[in-house]
Amino acid sequence: MCHNHELDFALPPFNSMSDRKILVTSALPYANGSIHLGHLVEYIQTDIWVRFQKQRGNQCHYVCADDTHGTPIMLRADSEGITPEELVAQVEKEHRADFDDFGIAFDNYHTTHSVENKEFAELIYTRLRDGGHISKRTISQAFDPVKNMFLPDRFIKGECPKCGAKDQYGDNCEACGATYSPTDLKNAVSVVSGEKPIEKDSEHYFFNLGDFTELLEGWTKAEGHLQPEVKNKMAEWLETGLKQWDISRDAPYFGFEIPNAPGKYFYVWLDAPIGYMASFKNLCDKQGLNFDDFWGKDSDVELYHFIGKDIVYFHALFWPAMLTGANFRTPSAVFVHGFLTVNGEKMSKSRGTFIKARTYLEHLNPEYLRYYFAAKLTNGIDDLDLNFDDFSQRVNSDLVGKVVNIASRCSGFIKKRFDGKLSASHSEPELFKLFVDANESIATYYEDREYGKAMREIMALADKANQYIDEKKPWVIAKEEGRDSELHDICSMGVNLFRLLVAYLKPVIPILAENTEDFLNIEPQGWPIAAEPLLSHEIKKFKPLMTRVEADKIEAIVEASKENLIKATEPKAKTCDPIAETIEFDDFAKIDLRIAKIIKAEHVEGADKLLQLTVDIGDETRNIFAGIKSAYAPEDLEGKLTIVVANLKPRKMRFGLSEGMVLAAGPGGKDLWVLSPDEGAQPGMRVK
Repeated sequence: MCHNHELDFALPPFNSMSDRKILVTSALPYANGSIHLGHLVEYIQTDIWVRFQKQRGNQCHYVCADDTHGTPIMLRADSEGITPEELVAQVEKEHRADFDDFGIAFDNYHTTHSVENKEFAELIYTRLRDGGHISKRTISQAFDPVKNMFLPDRFIKGECPKCGAKDQYGDNCEACGATYSPTDLKNAVSVVSGEKPIEKDSEHYFFNLGDFTELLEGWTKAEGHLQPEVKNKMAEWLETGLKQWDISRDAPYFGFEIPNAPGKYFYVWLDAPIGYMASFKNLCDKQGLNFDDFWGKDSDVELYHFIGKDIVYFHALFWPAMLTGANFRTPSAVFVHGFLTVNGEKMSKSRGTFIKARTYLEHLNPEYLRYYFAAKLTNGIDDLDLNFDDFSQRVNSDLVGKVVNIASRCSGFIKKRFDGKLSASHSEPELFKLFVDANESIATYYEDREYGKAMREIMALADKANQYIDEKKPWVIAKEEGRDSELHDICSMGVNLFRLLVAYLKPVIPILAENTEDFLNIEPQGWPIAAEPLLSHEIKKFKPLMTRVEADKIEAIVEASKENLIKATEPKAKTCDPIAETIEFDDFAKIDLRIAKIIKAEHVEGADKLLQLTVDIGDETRNIFAGIKSAYAPEDLEGKLTIVVANLKPRKMRFGLSEGMVLAAGPGGKDLWVLSPDEGAQPGMRVK
């Protein structure tokens, strides 16, 4: 079945103030780790765009949530001895603190493990099912026989079938780049238990993505929906044909159970994007907004998703198809960005360039990074490089040396010589008009997400302001009698130009902007589309608004970020049974462990698992029944030294009396190993 949908959406005009209604989302951070600087590229990019829209007077809502479901969450919670719910609550608290301290101003931050998300996931699934877009079929998957669970590809490791590299994941080789099926791995083991996976059948549910091929061909090609590079990639995928998408996972799984399918759960990638809707519904309930105005099929509200290029397939194909099939509107556009590199290389723990948000915050002003990212960001999908030398130079030169320096140079004279009051005259109307008129081109750059171009234009204006001050030389005039009025006008103009520069930078460095508004004693600045200079206006005493980046702070961040083997970044999945509760030494001392020699071993008639052992423990022989038949043939044991619990109370069995216990290790079945002492040990020796 194919669906038609309105496909001619284009961005609205942005060269005049308007009351647009906009809903914006960023990709949901996964609740299995900390926010790092790579993540922040997206959230800072989105936050700047949202702040710009709000400064322009548009109704713009920015929502996000923690992505909380899936096998990794379940296993990490288990390894930490807590419930998945407790884990995601802890991580959400950490994520919120990091975002708040970086000035990411969500209108609502929620969780995918919510009532709203469960309701929408079930609603969308039910509509897709009733519309004939869900199929069922049995598939064979890797299964961990110890943990009794199906294994995602990333939880299987082994040797690459192409190049032989060890310790490779079940879907691709990081050494040679080959892709393959988990069943192709050599010597594969489960990351969870260390056990060799087996193949097991299970019925799975699939979303018939191909039903929406015509819709997606139109949506992806439509003007404004995707960037050219992304549009071309979608065309490649569409040309090769759209496959069914597996949307179910088997218990045990942390997520939402599929309606009328006991033991089957929605795959995390189904309910994760639905988290956008759930978070917004949560906001609607708080603020009295109409959900259908934004997500209804006929909605004309602008809806934008900011995402990284690694999740384009889900957002540009699955998501529009799911929404259409469930009778909701599709996005106005999906804005894709590249990855973050540090000093020209992929982020590395060993080099100290895999930097957590919190590590950065402990040493540097977050607005340095906001500005640096803005100065480097375009509306394309190229990777963004954080070069520490360039970072220091650009922040120190642009923000401290150019922008803040204007206020520093002029405000002192205003405070000391003119009681903190600006001049009553407007001495440079043409220069001021030049700054105000720049608002249109700067707004265009912000709207188009060409932040780098916006920053260059703003800094060009800052150069003009500094050039004006340099030419007028207020520090010279201040020493000459009879030129107070001239000094007053020059410094007042400098302060007014500084005010406009900060207004243009407000989406990028909101804290500095807020502190500037306090210093200038003014209301929060909107977009300066028709700004007038402050005349006869009293300002407060200037306080340093931003200090220089110090090299030792960057060195401290790198050092703190270097991989530390003692302090692992993520908990290691448990591969062994939990350690039993501690006992006292006296309890252990009661156990009498002895070296024993197996004199005779034979099958036990009528017993599937037992072998009957006759063992020499020095001064006597004992009869012991041991459940090791699946692992050993009797002839392999005779003459072998082992260890037995000699003072275990004899146990009467239907086959006879068992007078001790042989020690063995392993999960069971064929995987059992009878413990053997080194050469030199003699029957009857006590094990201490």
